Amino acid sequence: MRRKRWLAAILAAGTACTALFGCGSRQIVGTEMARPGESSEKELQAWEEAKNTPYGKYPELITYTLGKMTGGNRSNMPERDTYEDNVYTRYLRECLNIQNKDVFEAMEDQYTVNVDMVIASGELPDVMVIEDRETLIRLAEGGMIADLSEALENCASDGIKAMYDSYEVSALDSAMIDGRLMALPEPSFVDGPNLLWLRRDWMDELGLEAPDTMEEAVEIVRAFVEQDPGNNGEGNTIGLVCHSDLTGETGYRYEFQLNTLFASYSAFPKQWILQEVDAVIMTPCDFYASVQPQVKEALAEVRKLYEEKLLDDSFMLRTMANIAELIVDGKCGSFFGPWWAPNNPLMEAMEKNPDAVWEPYLIRTTEDGKLQYYDQNPSYKYVVVRKDFEHPEIVFKMASVMFDKMRTEGRYNEELAYYFQTNVDSTARPISINIDYSDALHRCYEDINGALTGKKDPDELQVLEYAYYEKCKDYLENSQSADAETWAAYESRIRACALLDNKDLEVCSTVFSGETETMKTKWSKLQEMEKKLYLEIITGVKELDEFDRFVEEWMEAGGDQITLEVTEAVREAKGA
Repeated sequence: MRRKRWLAAILAAGTACTALFGCGSRQIVGTEMARPGESSEKELQAWEEAKNTPYGKYPELITYTLGKMTGGNRSNMPERDTYEDNVYTRYLRECLNIQNKDVFEAMEDQYTVNVDMVIASGELPDVMVIEDRETLIRLAEGGMIADLSEALENCASDGIKAMYDSYEVSALDSAMIDGRLMALPEPSFVDGPNLLWLRRDWMDELGLEAPDTMEEAVEIVRAFVEQDPGNNGEGNTIGLVCHSDLTGETGYRYEFQLNTLFASYSAFPKQWILQEVDAVIMTPCDFYASVQPQVKEALAEVRKLYEEKLLDDSFMLRTMANIAELIVDGKCGSFFGPWWAPNNPLMEAMEKNPDAVWEPYLIRTTEDGKLQYYDQNPSYKYVVVRKDFEHPEIVFKMASVMFDKMRTEGRYNEELAYYFQTNVDSTARPISINIDYSDALHRCYEDINGALTGKKDPDELQVLEYAYYEKCKDYLENSQSADAETWAAYESRIRACALLDNKDLEVCSTVFSGETETMKTKWSKLQEMEKKLYLEIITGVKELDEFDRFVEEWMEAGGDQITLEVTEAVREAKGA
């Protein structure tokens, strides 16, 4: 999880300050609120219904200021659309009579910088997405955000509540602070392990067979680098690309990361995982995976790949956008990524080079042929509301419309269908999150595949499913002439998801995803220690045996106490 570097972020953003705020004469558009005042009883009833029901429409326009998280390539929206005027904002305006006014629009690290700036200034927009629980706690303890407990009760639809209830550990729990719900959390639905995405046309040119194990995958990457099937020139083909976070903590953070490689050594960094599945009484220090000896073995392998330039030797300097550029430009033919990788970045890669053939592969991590992966923490994104905003309920009303009402009632909305069919990114939504059932991916795959194979009536599909069904049907009928969008729809929703619908997948459950008392003051430093040491070992700055010293220092710096607290929390949860 991305940690905040408050002062550094503020200083780094100094040059952006003028553009964002005007610095000396800062003006942010306020909330345009109509008050009923001396309105008729009918109008008063309409206001009451709007404030206390999921779908009640405000009698007059509510304009709310928004800190907007954006996506690459303008989230793939049509040219005519903007983040303030697109299918989602128009649908919300029609249903609820609300409109966002964006205070800032930014993606990736710049978004984080902008969030830090508004927090430091004390001038929050009415609504904003934040990306970690530490920031949520700071905002709550600082009295800067609204309690959403009543909003959940009154303005979350039954469908939204059912989605949250579908998780073994509710994502709502992660947004609770001192018994109050301080954010609308994004639940992390189960979307399986990373797949290995490879240039199949390069493999065919070199006579390479499909990989099944990590060893076979490494040899394919070696052949790409050494034999240059992409004709990039000697030494110019990049090996396996990787983000400097190395492994993901939760949610979509694990694109371009090495979770699967670490899993092949039974190593699951950043996770609290029992070493013995059936254990109830744990010994302290037994189950924080980042300090286990298996990680040392995995780091040795990653270090070897780095030395042989089979791992991108500039990975520490790359942003997510930089990595995507390598793939789009044909400089790289291998990366680990989720099932939705065809939508981003591979759709753009296919548009630039229609002759490229990208395919996903399931890499097995155990001797008995299974693929181990960890399940995700309940939430890693939160939508917060400024404390004094008059309509805190607005975020649950938006969620109810976008993730429940729209599923069925948007079925014949041509604009909405077009968004899904052309793979417009979810960041086009005013609040850049997703809320769904824990098994949403499996449900969607089963429904679309069922319609394609005649086992399900297409007219029974929901709006997103039907849009993808039409694209997948078109691909099967015209695969040779299919455009990148059609290819991406089929490759992600059918081919990739079919690989994940596999009995050989084995989940290593994370047993703790909360925050202990000592974590509040020491966890961020411990995580920084962990990342720094991992990167230093991989790049050769430190020897592999420094891992053992790191474990000792990690314990002394608070890791031992935190582990005791986590152990106790897990024991209590298990009734031990």
